[in-house]
Amino acid sequence: MVMMAIRVTCFALMVLVTPYSWYTWVFGAGAVFLPYLAVVVANVGQDALPARAESPDMTLPGDASAPQAPPAEAPSVIRVAENPRPDVTGPRDGKTP
Repeated sequence: MVMMAIRVTCFALMVLVTPYSWYTWVFGAGAVFLPYLAVVVANVGQDALPARAESPDMTLPGDASAPQAPPAEAPSVIRVAENPRPDVTGPRDGKTP
């Protein structure tokens, strides 16, 4: 938030301070590059915290008395045979409707 406040101040100073000179370019550069620096600082700050390892053994306790699912039956095979309809004519047989 501090960097964004400085950026808004740079925008205001860039427009309001006259006569325009070299410092106008400094204010403009600050207004353009401060968002990039703010993102970099925010991302680096998150990496400073050490990561905590989690044990793979920590799980929710299971209910041993829960009913077991019945074994799945073997999947059945569905066969589809497509036969062309005799009343339909198409471009393959060379006839026009």
